[in-house]
Parts: sequence; C-alpha cells; structure tokens
Amino acid sequence: MGCESGRDDEKPVHRVWVHAFEIAVCQVTRFEYALFLDATGRPAPPFWSDVAFQQPDQPVVGPSWFDAEAYCRWLSDAAGHVFRLPTEAEWERAARGGVEGALYPWGDAPPNALPNYAVRWKTGPEPVETYAPNPYGLFHMGDNVHEWCADWYDPRYYEHSPERDPMGPPQGSRRASRGGSWRHQIKVSRCSGRSSIPPEFKYADYGFRVAADL
Repeated sequence: MGCESGRDDEKPVHRVWVHAFEIAVCQVTRFEYALFLDATGRPAPPFWSDVAFQQPDQPVVGPSWFDAEAYCRWLSDAAGHVFRLPTEAEWERAARGGVEGALYPWGDAPPNALPNYAVRWKTGPEPVETYAPNPYGLFHMGDNVHEWCADWYDPRYYEHSPERDPMGPPQGSRRASRGGSWRHQIKVSRCSGRSSIPPEFKYADYGFRVAADL
C-alpha cells in the first residue's frame, strides 16, 4: 500500500493484510440513488437537476459522506445484507486488481495512453461500464468520480497504521476518498493516490461505491 514516488501522504510503502470482502463492480448510479431517494424521502443532492448529470447509468454526483452512509444503511435494510463504504485499504486492494505495485488499475502506462482519453469526461462523468474494467472486473477504479471511503483522513496515518485491516484514525475533520475526477486536468488517479474533504461537502465530482464483508 502506498507509493514512494507519490505525495507525502502515500508514504511509506507498507504491506497490509485485509480480510476478504466484496466491493461493487460499479459506482452507485443515478438510477440506483433515485430508488433510495424515492424510498426514504431524503433530499436530492446538488446538481440533481443539471442536465450534465441526468443519465440513469452515470454515477450519482454530489452526495455527502453522510448521504453515502445513509444509502448503505437503506440498501442493507432492503437487501437483508450489510453494505458499507470501503476502507482506504480495501479500495486500494481492489483498484490494484491483484497486480502488486502497479501505478494505475491497468498497469503503469500513463493515463493519456487510455483509449479515447482526450475526448472523455468533457462535461461530467461517463456512464458506468463504458470502458474495460480492471483485472478484478471492477469499472472506473481510479476515474470518473472521487469515491467516499469509510475512513477519517490523516496525512501521516501510514507511519503508524496497523498491518491488519487498517480502518483509519478514530477521529478527524475530513473523510478519505479515492479515485480520479472527471473535472481534473488529469482525470485518473493512481491506485495509491489519496484525497479528502469534510464529510458534509457535496461536490459534482464525488460519488461512491458500496462494499460488504464476506
């Protein structure tokens, strides 16, 4: 976990063991999130009426961390199975697709080597499953929208994080997120790249995917 050539918060590189878990193939879509809104009466996130984000198979954009947590609770009740946000360690494990040390979900080639990179993500995230998945069959690990993680964020957490099932610090002011953003100059994040914002923030390039224990 981590990257010696990355930012300071990605260091040091260290080995982590995580229990087996499940993670969604795709980011939660607008269609799926609409079912949650209809069932719960929860207010729609910002940008809900923006035509750039209204395709049913686009990832939902603009939920806060609290909204994402509420979605997981609703889905757990509806499905009879406990769903949650992934930890940073789980997300990075999934993003690497079993290829240890790879910079990106597809390997070490730079993002601009991806098919049609120059014409993608012009006005918003693209529909899920638009391009090839990583070796685990997971789509958009590293691009489209930033994905909320369960952890509080600490830029120095790797200096003292546990070797087994790290779950982030016990408290903080920002929640961790992973993956790239459609509105960044470089649209794709490295597997080890970390980001964070306060949990109440609602941005047009933030979404999430769900995870579950096995």
